[in-house]
Amino acid sequence: MAAMEFLGYRPRHGEVIETFDEASHAWRAVYVGCVDDDAEAERQFSLLGPAAAHVMVLLASDSAWLSRLGADASPCAGRIGILEFPLRYEQLAELLRGPQAQAVPRRPELRLVGSSAPMARVNALVRQVAPFDSSVLVLGESGTGKEMVARSIHECSPRRDKPFVAINCGAIPAELLESELFGHEKGAFTGAISTRKGRFELAEGGTLFLDEIGDMSLPMQVKLLRVLQERVFERVGSNRTQRCDVRIIAATHRNLEAAIADGRFREDLYYRLSVFPLEMPGLREHLDDLPELVNEFNQRLARRGLGSVRFSAGAMHALHGYSWPGNVRELYNLVERLAILYPHSEVRVNDLPEKYRGQQVIEEVRGAALLSLMTGQSSVLPEPMTVMPADSLVMLPEGGLDLKDHLADIEVGLIRQALDVTGGVVAHAAKLLRMQRTTLVEKLRKYGLQPSLQA
Repeated sequence: MAAMEFLGYRPRHGEVIETFDEASHAWRAVYVGCVDDDAEAERQFSLLGPAAAHVMVLLASDSAWLSRLGADASPCAGRIGILEFPLRYEQLAELLRGPQAQAVPRRPELRLVGSSAPMARVNALVRQVAPFDSSVLVLGESGTGKEMVARSIHECSPRRDKPFVAINCGAIPAELLESELFGHEKGAFTGAISTRKGRFELAEGGTLFLDEIGDMSLPMQVKLLRVLQERVFERVGSNRTQRCDVRIIAATHRNLEAAIADGRFREDLYYRLSVFPLEMPGLREHLDDLPELVNEFNQRLARRGLGSVRFSAGAMHALHGYSWPGNVRELYNLVERLAILYPHSEVRVNDLPEKYRGQQVIEEVRGAALLSLMTGQSSVLPEPMTVMPADSLVMLPEGGLDLKDHLADIEVGLIRQALDVTGGVVAHAAKLLRMQRTTLVEKLRKYGLQPSLQA
């Protein structure tokens, strides 16, 4: 269910629904799981209506229904999809496209978001290198989207109909990495209760993405170098040599040249991997892409059932002033956090976590100072301060600002501080702000401030 929802579909359990209006649901596929009763299976199939004659029928590779539904005489023959567990995104997405869609060549798709000059250069390099089997080394800070670059290269390559398999070399203990990459035979070591394919076999004909290659141990680097040179490997515990046809894309946030100088990375492996180096810019280098990235993240969150968020001009201006050490990943986490806190609302400067507000914090200081004068309570301020003239506190940005939005940010900050001072009592906060209670209630509704307040 979670996998279907992530892909943007609306899954339904056949066992818990009695009827369904087909006009309100375009069936894409049916997954036959643990259904022991033939009559119950027929009932659930009937819920599909006319769609039962053409939708994909998905079955686990070890399903008892496989021989029956996949037989030549079965009306489902020709549209059976076999699922291997654990599920892979590419496999599931491809099966849900249906047999007709699978017969049509897919158009190459770039997944990299952004139209700024740095991202335009990255997209151009992706298009240039994708048609060839040359090894690619993606460099860049953590969180810049190196795996997305690898996926884009795969999607634009002749191998796009074959698997894309990713492995984080830094997240797997050195003693287990060999088994993960090359597979193992049953009984090869303690715990090897069955034969298992490695990532090289799983990626056959497609692309293998080696993330955080800079964290790979030296002994493992030697074994990987041999595979890259000779295109052969052996499973752990086996002496049978297997050939492989896999394109290698590696990535790291480390300085590999410095690691070579320190003896932590093999120079010959470095040159094998970096046939085509491609460096991802940090988010601070393409801040013009912030609106596009936020829009893309909103779409992803919507597929997960979260509400979208909008940033006011002042909030977006504040985000432009932040250094983004966590890059695009940090931005995604921020958007998700705000989507939970302020679903379907506009996020203003004062709604941002403090470290993202930058120079906008001046407005909070000014608001606190004004509120302190209004209440006569010095405790409102974290420490004694001198209230400066307003024109010395607020400097007009070089690129100008949206005055209406800017003033609204100040108003929101003052309203929140008034509520804090009065313990959330709306009537008292309205008196403190010299306005009618109904007016304050209306402003709370306008700005999406909906805490549990006392009347």
